[in-house]
Amino acid sequence: MTHSPVDPFTPAVELAAAIRRKEVSPVEVADLFLGRMDELDPRLNAFCHRADDDVRKAAAAAADAVVRTDSPEDLPPFLGVPLPVKDLADVSGWPTTHGSAGAARTPAAASDPVVRRFTDAGFVLLGKTTTSEFGSLPFTESPALGISRSPWNPDRTPGGSSSGAGSAVAAGMAPVSHAEDGGGSIRIPASCNGLVGLKPTRGLVCDAVVEVEGLATSGVLTRTVADTAAALDVLARHDPGAWWSPPAPRTSFAAALESDAPTGLRIGVLAESPVDGIRVHPACLAAVDVTLRALEAAGHHLVDTPPPLPRAEELVPAFTTLWNVGGAGIGLADPDRIEPHNRALREAARATDSWAYAEGLRRTQEFSRRIVEGFVAGFDLLVTPTMACLPPLIGAWRTGVDDDPLRALVNSYPMGVFTSVFNVTGQPAVSLPVHHDEATGLPVGVQLVAAPWREDLLLQVSRTLELALPWAGRRPPAC
Repeated sequence: MTHSPVDPFTPAVELAAAIRRKEVSPVEVADLFLGRMDELDPRLNAFCHRADDDVRKAAAAAADAVVRTDSPEDLPPFLGVPLPVKDLADVSGWPTTHGSAGAARTPAAASDPVVRRFTDAGFVLLGKTTTSEFGSLPFTESPALGISRSPWNPDRTPGGSSSGAGSAVAAGMAPVSHAEDGGGSIRIPASCNGLVGLKPTRGLVCDAVVEVEGLATSGVLTRTVADTAAALDVLARHDPGAWWSPPAPRTSFAAALESDAPTGLRIGVLAESPVDGIRVHPACLAAVDVTLRALEAAGHHLVDTPPPLPRAEELVPAFTTLWNVGGAGIGLADPDRIEPHNRALREAARATDSWAYAEGLRRTQEFSRRIVEGFVAGFDLLVTPTMACLPPLIGAWRTGVDDDPLRALVNSYPMGVFTSVFNVTGQPAVSLPVHHDEATGLPVGVQLVAAPWREDLLLQVSRTLELALPWAGRRPPAC
């Protein structure tokens, strides 16, 4: 690779500032990341679509805008910063595979609203990142897109379903990446790759349509809390065409990080799996312990109140009823060419009558109300492991799938057991890379959950932990 004055692990907000100060050109930045993709992606398989000519054209336009302006402060906040898009969202002129061999490769006619927000903010779209088929599994090992691997250990998964997004940012192939989360698909790859991954409150970020009855939402994967906050300012815009879209926040999330950090918060803890039979790995428990010690040192108080969660045997069937339909990718691909587990989901969805689906939807809303009301009464924040396990080995999910394709989802439960419940409640939740497992060298995340619409509080406390447990300097050895 050619030498660049930019460190590929420079945070996105710092990279944007350097571009505005004319210390580096967007063209140099684009060439740096395209070069790293050339070098690293053949091993990691984070990208499923590259359009290098489009990238260089957009970078040249950004460079021209910087040269022509007399007021750098008036430029878009992320002008010239590269950002890849997960291959579940449409980008005008690029194909959207949804991770499926059965999807058409016809270029999209228009970009998803989230993608338009990114380009309005000045981001240079860097390509498309890999995902499991329809985002239904927390890893990407598929006939359509191949196997995506962790830059920390290529024998391990980078998580998912935002698999390529996590691998790309962790490896320094992108400073920030679009991601989506319907059961943990932002937070799981954040934990697997040593990144920051925030799932916003339901409705705060509007996609083209409401996915999985509002369980799914878009966000980003980054290396720093400041990047996450600034990107959320880009995404959290009122959308008059959306079904659920609140007014834009009165103050920016980036500005919230400049305020004095709160103290005296009530901190709840959920360290045991809410699903019987799933053992939490000691490294994941250690991540919780180090987080709690840091929060107590910052003046917060642990409370003994148990989290107001329903029994798993109550919640899981209702969640599954909705997930079967959302995960089946109905209308997105040729049903004869989709993967066995999604074919089984499709059959389960077809076997679900409208009464049962309506009942599942009603039950999830009842559970959500019960959990959120109990949460607000008992906690300001809840701390959990992000995952109950370390990033699994490639292929570990295959046990038993020949006999029952849906075992692929069951085998994935340890990855999503702590994350998916907060897709049901719609609460904001973030995974932070607070710990590293000495035995394996793998990053380990902790999840913080706040009350709905309290991303500001979540980000402020995340920043406190970032200062107490600095992680930005950790990089995969091979990258």
